[in-house]
Amino acid sequence: MTMELRAIGVISSELKSAKKAPMQGFEGAPDAWLDIEPWAADAVDGLAAGDEIIVITWFHEARRDVLKVHPRSNPRIRLTGVFATRSPERPNPLGLHPVTIRAIEGLRLRIGPIEAIDGTPVVDIKPVI
Repeated sequence: MTMELRAIGVISSELKSAKKAPMQGFEGAPDAWLDIEPWAADAVDGLAAGDEIIVITWFHEARRDVLKVHPRSNPRIRLTGVFATRSPERPNPLGLHPVTIRAIEGLRLRIGPIEAIDGTPVVDIKPVI
């Protein structure tokens, strides 16, 4: 089965390299801007500074042929199936990022902390329930 996704926005971050980014947002990641595509402007209605959301990204630099990894890139931990890890290397490299909206300026959301690198496509936003 083939599916199609389209980006609703993109991350603008000081993090330029996955190798230099923290593995998880809570491990020292900075805040970043999420720039929403103009066609998705109406979808932002109802969001506010202080809201907790889950940003769903597409790890555009990740390998999609990887099925097993050493968790947290630690070779002393046995190889584990990617579905049991948070590795970005996976068949469908979706990232789930729980963040707080710090500010909204038009179609720009200041969010954080988030470990996604600059240029990472965003495929959806969901509220934390």
